[in-house]
Amino acid sequence: MWAQCVVACLLCLSGKYGDLLDMVSFVVVLFYALTILGIFILRKKRPNIERPYKAFGYPVLPAIYILMAVTFCYFLIMMKPTYAGIGLGIVLSGIPLYYIAVSNRKSNKPENINVNP
Repeated sequence: MWAQCVVACLLCLSGKYGDLLDMVSFVVVLFYALTILGIFILRKKRPNIERPYKAFGYPVLPAIYILMAVTFCYFLIMMKPTYAGIGLGIVLSGIPLYYIAVSNRKSNKPENINVNP
């Protein structure tokens, strides 16, 4: 997160806001598409659970959204591969950092100590 903050600050200060937008747009739209894909997965795996909201136009509109999002990401990769790659790289760099943070939390967690004799 800090690395992303530094890169974003440098790009904002350099006057290259469009580059920052290209990096962020690719990743954001990709995650939106994955979220919408989750609607299909949940309806398939758990068809009987309560739905607090309805997906308007299901299944047509969510499928169109996923198709458009994937198309957008494809064209962004084709037209600006460097910025799409940097944005994806920043997000993917969070995976090892997540596992490091989880392992540190487990190692710093106090073990149960039996006080009773």
